[in-house]
Amino acid sequence: MSGMDISGLATRLAEAEAGRTAIGRLTDQHPWLDIPAGYRVQRELRTAAGPIAGWKLGVTSRAKQAQVGVSDPIYGFLPAAGALDMGAPLDTSALIQPRCEPEIVFVLGRDLAGPRVTAADVLAATSGVAVGIEVLDSRFRDYSFTMADVIADNTSASRFVVGAPRPEAGIDLRLVGVVFEHNGVVVATASGAASLGHPAAAVAWLARQLATEGEGLLAGQIVLSGGLTAAVPVTPGDVVTATIDRLGSIELACR
Repeated sequence: MSGMDISGLATRLAEAEAGRTAIGRLTDQHPWLDIPAGYRVQRELRTAAGPIAGWKLGVTSRAKQAQVGVSDPIYGFLPAAGALDMGAPLDTSALIQPRCEPEIVFVLGRDLAGPRVTAADVLAATSGVAVGIEVLDSRFRDYSFTMADVIADNTSASRFVVGAPRPEAGIDLRLVGVVFEHNGVVVATASGAASLGHPAAAVAWLARQLATEGEGLLAGQIVLSGGLTAAVPVTPGDVVTATIDRLGSIELACR
């Protein structure tokens, strides 16, 4: 494995995204690609992406971790260009195979970094929490990938929309109920505890991981704390709605 190998894989993923064409798994042709190498590819993508709005977590469900044989979540970055304004439609023609999922979103009020960050530290540093919808768009055919592949692919990050933040004080984010609707039909329900037992614990894990790279969370950044239900494929004409107790609702129309 060399820097040229890493750069080449990042270029391949960037070209797949730009050309809206799914590709085969990187690990099929490059079996040396493991999780640390996947994060190196992701960092190459981040360098080329321009400003970032924040971070996102994946595989935060303990059941999902057991299913795929990992013991920790994974993380990616949120390009600022991926932000959708509330009420703006999702242009599905710009994507390959979009799927949507509901999220609890943290807005950082101050910087947060270090190897011993706790969930309590996260809550103390949070200026607000909001309901959000993440739009996933894997660059791999049929969403078929290993953990190393999906990490390299920036955990399938694509677009996201975030509602108005609310003060976190007085809200037990473990217990808030989540309802996800697709074209007016409830397709999934969950609670905040679906993200690593407590979504703030997921954000704390992220801060500790970033600390190993000499990085941290910055004031003003957002963190999508992990999908709370299975992701739903969307096509033109679809509407998805995420509702979270105490945080409100947000709707995303697709065209």
